Amino acid sequence: MTVRLQFADLALTAALAAVLGSLPASGAAPAAQTETNVREATLAEYRQHLVELNTVVAACAKARDEKNCDADLAGQDDRVPLSNAANSERRLVRYEWLRVLLDQAQEKDEDNDKDKAKTPAKPDVQAQTNPIVGPVSSAPEESTLPPKPTTSELLQAAELRLTQDVAQADALAGVPPAAVADHAQERAVMKQVLAGHDFRNLEPPSKTNSLLEKVGEWLDRFFSRIGGIHTNSAWVGRAITWGFVLVVCVLLVWRLIVLERRWRVEMIPESMVPASGAASARDWQLWLSDARQSAAAGQWREAIHFVYWAAISRLESKRLWPADRARTPREYLALVAAGDPRKPRLAKLTGSFERVWYGGRAAGESDYQQAEVLADTLISGKNAASANTPEGGAR
Repeated sequence: MTVRLQFADLALTAALAAVLGSLPASGAAPAAQTETNVREATLAEYRQHLVELNTVVAACAKARDEKNCDADLAGQDDRVPLSNAANSERRLVRYEWLRVLLDQAQEKDEDNDKDKAKTPAKPDVQAQTNPIVGPVSSAPEESTLPPKPTTSELLQAAELRLTQDVAQADALAGVPPAAVADHAQERAVMKQVLAGHDFRNLEPPSKTNSLLEKVGEWLDRFFSRIGGIHTNSAWVGRAITWGFVLVVCVLLVWRLIVLERRWRVEMIPESMVPASGAASARDWQLWLSDARQSAAAGQWREAIHFVYWAAISRLESKRLWPADRARTPREYLALVAAGDPRKPRLAKLTGSFERVWYGGRAAGESDYQQAEVLADTLISGKNAASANTPEGGAR
C-alpha cells in the first residue's frame, strides 16, 4: 500500500509538472501579484480548507464539467503556522497544482483518447543494413518510465494527497487520530437524543415480541418457499391462487345469507297480506282455541299440533319472518336470529311438536301443558319461569 501511495504521488507530481511546464511564460505572475491571493490562516481554517478542497475534487471527478471543475473553487493559497504556538513559523501552501488539474479535468478522458487517436503512430521497427550480416531490424528501446496517468487517476491521487494533508494538519494541531479519538461528545449527544419525547416509554424486548418475531420470520420463509414452488411449477401457484379466491367467495356468500336471514323482516312491506295457506293467514287465537278443544277431548297429539301453529301464527303476524306456507318447522327456527331470546323457547316447542307429530311418540297431558306454557310465553312475549324447565316429553 505504501509503494502504491508513493507511486501515485510521483505520478501526480510528474503529470502536474508537465502541465505547468507547458504553460506559456506570460502565465507566470509577479511575486507581488501572487501575494494578493494568499490569506493568513490558522491550523483549523487550513484544515477546513483542505476538507472543502477534497469535496471539490470528489465532485469534479464525478461530474467532469466546467461548473464542478472550476479552478476558482480552489480558493486562495494559505499561509499556515507549523504549530499552535503564538510565534510559530509559517509556511505558504499553494494550490496552483490543483487549479491546473481542475482546468484539465473539464475535458473527459474519452476526449483525450480521441485526440491521441488522431495522431499518427510512429513505426515501431526501423530497417538497417549491416555490411557483414545484411539487413537488420532494430526496435526502439522500451521506455522505463511508467505510462502517463489519466486525468481520473490524477483526481484520485489529488483526493489521497488532500486526505494526507488533513491528517498532517491534525498532527500539527495535536488532534488525536480518528481511530483512537474520544467519542465522549458523540455519546453525550446520543444520550440526549434518546432521552427525548420520541424515545420515551420504550419497552424492552419481551418473550411475546420475540415469539411474534419468530412467527413473522417463519411466515416469510413459508411464503418464500411458496414463491419458489410457483417458479418451478406454475400449476401449484395457480391452484393456490384460485383456491384462495374460492374460499373468499364461499365466505362472502355465507355471510350474505346470514345477513339476509337476519334482516329479512325489515324488507317485508307493511301492506303485505299473508299468502293463502300460511300459518298467519289464520288468526293465532283460532289456532289456540282448536288446541284447547282438542285437549278437552283428550286428543293430546292434535292439541300440541294446534298450539305449535298458534305460536307460529303469532310470531309471523309480528313480521318476525315473511309468510310462506311451504316452510318447515326447522326453517322457521333457522329464521330466528341467534341472539333473539325467543329462540330457545321456540326450539323447545319445535322439538316437542316434531317428536309427537312427525315422530309418532305418544303424548300426554303433561306434554300438552308444557307446550302450551311455551306457546303462551312466545305469544305474550313474557319470560316465564316454566319456559326454562326440561321438556316433559323427553323420556
